[in-house]
Amino acid sequence: MEIGLRFRAVASVCALCAAGVLALAPPAAAADPAPARPSAPGQQKATVPPPDLLEKGGTQVRLRAGAPALPEVSALSWLVADADTGEVLAAHDAHRRLPPASTLKTLFALTVLPAFPAGVRHTVSARELAGIGEGSSLVGVVEGHTYRVADLWYGVFLNSGNDAVRVLAALNGGWEHTARQMERKARSLGALDTTVVSPDGYDAEGQVSSAYDLAVFGRAGLRDPDFTRYCSTAYASFPGHDGTTYRIANTNRLLTGADGVEPYPGLLGIKNGYTSKAGNTLIAAARRGGRTLVVTVMNPQKGNGLTVYEEARKLLDWGFEAAGHVDPVGSLDALRPVSHAGAEASAAKSPTAPPSGPDRAVGSTVASALGVSAGTLLLGLAGVTARRYMRSRRDGDGTGGSDGPGLRTHGVHRPGG
Repeated sequence: MEIGLRFRAVASVCALCAAGVLALAPPAAAADPAPARPSAPGQQKATVPPPDLLEKGGTQVRLRAGAPALPEVSALSWLVADADTGEVLAAHDAHRRLPPASTLKTLFALTVLPAFPAGVRHTVSARELAGIGEGSSLVGVVEGHTYRVADLWYGVFLNSGNDAVRVLAALNGGWEHTARQMERKARSLGALDTTVVSPDGYDAEGQVSSAYDLAVFGRAGLRDPDFTRYCSTAYASFPGHDGTTYRIANTNRLLTGADGVEPYPGLLGIKNGYTSKAGNTLIAAARRGGRTLVVTVMNPQKGNGLTVYEEARKLLDWGFEAAGHVDPVGSLDALRPVSHAGAEASAAKSPTAPPSGPDRAVGSTVASALGVSAGTLLLGLAGVTARRYMRSRRDGDGTGGSDGPGLRTHGVHRPGG
C-alpha cells in the first residue's frame, strides 16, 4: 500500500507541476505536433494505445475491419514495428526477459562503432583475445596481425565473431567497461529490459534482453549509415595470412539465402544469433513501398534452426499487408528518457504571439520555451515513473531459454554466440 500511494503521489505531483508551468506560457506558444504518417483515403486515423498495453503478457494487436489475421508464430517472444514512426503494430510478450545470444551485438555496435574510424589499423595482441568463451563464433582474428577497424566490424556482423568483439572491446577500454557502457546506451534509448554481462552475447548468468529492446536496438542501428552498411552486407573479404584474404558470409539466411532459406525481398539485414540457452534469435528489417519494418523473434519452439527465419518472414509479410489496417499497441519511443534538448528544440520551433513591443516578444519566447520544456520534462517523468512502477510489479519471467537446434555457419562458427 505504501508503494502504491507513493507512486500515485509522485505521478500526481508531476502532473500538477507540469500543468502549472505550462499555464505560464501563452496559448500561442504551444508546440507544433509531430508530423504523423497520413492515412490513406477512406482509412481511419490510428488511435493512441493505452500506455501499459505492451506491459501485459500474451499477444497484443489492435485489428481494424479488413485487417489480415496474425500468422502463427511459436517464438517465446516477438514484435513487429514501423521503423520510421516507432509504432509497434503487434507483439507477443514484448518485455519478457530472455537470453539474446548474438543479437546483443547490435547494442555493442551502437555503443562502440562511433568511437573508432573505419580506416584505423590495429595490431592484435594475445591479451586482447583472452577470455573467448568455449564454442564461440569466430571470424579468425590472429594475434600479431594488423586489421582495419572496418575488417573487425565485418567480422562482428557477418561471422558473428566473438574474437572481433574482444579486440574492439579492448580498444574501447575493456570488457567490463564496455558492458557497463552498453547498459547506459540501452537506457538512453529506452531499453529497460537489457542486462549486459558478456558484450558478445555469449551465454552468461543474468544476461537478458527482450523483443522490445532488440527492436529498439535494430531501429537505432538503421539510423547509422555504418551500422546499416555492415549489417546489410552478405559477403566480404577478411584478411588472412601473408597478405591473402578469404571470403566470409553473413550468417543471416534471410539475407544470403543459405541452407535453402529464400532471401527476403528488400531485406536490410541486422543480426541473428544462437546459443544453447537462448535458442535461435533474430532482428530483421525490410523496406517495401516506402515503408520500413523491424521485427524481432526470440527462441521459436517449433521446427529447426531455420524456423526463426520463416517466422520473421511471416511477421514481415503480415506487417506490410497490415499497413493502415491496425492501430498501434505501443511505441519504441515510449520509454526513452525525456530530452532537454528535444524539448527546447520543440519550443524554439513553436510560433509566438504577435509582439506589441520588443520586451513582450522576448518575454513571450522565454516563457514559451520554459513552459514547454519544463512541462514536457515533468510529464515525461511521470509517464516513465508509471511504466517503471508497473514493470516492477510484474512477475519476472526468468532468464532461461529452452535448448534449441543450432546451425553451423560459414567460416569458423559454432553455437556459442
